Amino acid sequence: MQISLKHIPIHPALKGHIGKLWVFESSGRIPDMDMKLVVPNGMMKLVIPFRNGFIGQRGNYLKSSAINQMTLVGVNDTPFIVDTEQDVASGTIGVEFKPHGAYRFFNVKQSELRNQIFHTPEVIGHAGKEIEERMADTEILEQKIKILQDYLLRLFLKTETDGIFEYCINAITQTLGRISIKELERKTGYSARWLNMKFDEKIGISPKNLCAISRFQFVFQTLVNNPDQLLLNKSYYNVYYDQSHFIKEFKRFTGLTPSRFEHGDNYFGKISYLE
Repeated sequence: MQISLKHIPIHPALKGHIGKLWVFESSGRIPDMDMKLVVPNGMMKLVIPFRNGFIGQRGNYLKSSAINQMTLVGVNDTPFIVDTEQDVASGTIGVEFKPHGAYRFFNVKQSELRNQIFHTPEVIGHAGKEIEERMADTEILEQKIKILQDYLLRLFLKTETDGIFEYCINAITQTLGRISIKELERKTGYSARWLNMKFDEKIGISPKNLCAISRFQFVFQTLVNNPDQLLLNKSYYNVYYDQSHFIKEFKRFTGLTPSRFEHGDNYFGKISYLE
């Protein structure tokens, strides 16, 4: 089994709102022993298979995408499993929007997409179908990526920045989720109720939930690259009150305890975090 994940340069105008643009390729289906687990990171995703179909599953909820079919994966606060439709070579283009980024591209209430998977035309209408058709008309990967980035740039340029919202998102991510809602109220002058409504509309999860995901992402990335540092040196105390708090939130976002996760196979889910 050969697997590769290539990061693609992001258009300069989009860098501030898109976290990652990547191409994933494999010579066949990810082995059954792999958990194929994708964990919450506060980022909405846009996925386009260009070789082999894509399947996303969360509990009993399952949705597939055919080749060249654009799929939106709403911001999630639970883990989900991904796979390919057939046991043959596969290739997928993926875009991950920063927590403060998705609202600049998709003018919908983001909470309506949370923990869901949609074919993009279901969300943005006929324009999404036109882009799918243009991408299907070329076999050249670089051209598919250019069509996609040009389309995202057009969407981005039609919208305006929400400064208060983006300030709050940056405050949460930069403090690894250790800022309180009361502190956000004090710094912005807006009430917790107003902030929750703003987050519901523009990211799809509450400030408190994003704080939890930001803490989790810190320890998850450490676990992928330096498991001894995290579990033996207990560096998770940097963001969690104690071990029980750490285990509870880790299990919430992976479905497993840290030790069970560490000893399981989840290469697919970890590949984008590997240094």
